[in-house]
Amino acid sequence: MLDLRPPRAEGVEYVECSITDPEALKRALDRVDVFVSMVMQNPTDPHSNLATIDDITRNYQVNTLGLRLLLQTAHEMGVVFGVYSSTFTVHARNRNWYSGEEEVPLDNLGVYGFTKGLGERICRYFCREFGMSIAALRITDPRDRDGWVEGRKIPAEDPGHLWVTDESDLASSYLAAIDFVRGRTSRFDAFFIAGDETGQEVNLAKANQLLGWAPKAHLLPLN
Repeated sequence: MLDLRPPRAEGVEYVECSITDPEALKRALDRVDVFVSMVMQNPTDPHSNLATIDDITRNYQVNTLGLRLLLQTAHEMGVVFGVYSSTFTVHARNRNWYSGEEEVPLDNLGVYGFTKGLGERICRYFCREFGMSIAALRITDPRDRDGWVEGRKIPAEDPGHLWVTDESDLASSYLAAIDFVRGRTSRFDAFFIAGDETGQEVNLAKANQLLGWAPKAHLLPLN
């Protein structure tokens, strides 16, 4: 694990550093067969194209430069399988129907969503040019169990409503994506990950068919 902060769990191999440090990336990728990039920085208003210099600098450093360094280092070390934590915010959030990962454009106005979309293009480039196999998870508002319960109380017609993703569904999506990328070459796939179990607004068919994933948090007891 590479991060600026140590993990809360014990017994985790940990490299304290930034994703923009190439030497630290080499240490973190040593003896790794699949990497999982969960890095994000400075989410900004997804409904506005306004951004401060700090917003721009931080998001580009982590979401594009850091990711490019990670993939370049992984390629040089022979690590060809990876999972990229994208975000549903690569899309403009004013739609009522998200028909498919390849059909909905990466058109978010905010610098965070825009740079995460650039991150997907970087992943696609490494799959095309260097034979890597990467799955990008377009995750919708991940929450712990209490946060998920609260998020589900917001009516679908409310402007603040999101199809929040429970931590258990998030974990299962990562495990499914890790299994999916192994044994494949020259392939990039993006997947919607959302707590919309009935498909009211988000078409989760691709995740279901290729990853064998569907949200199941609604089946768990609330307490």
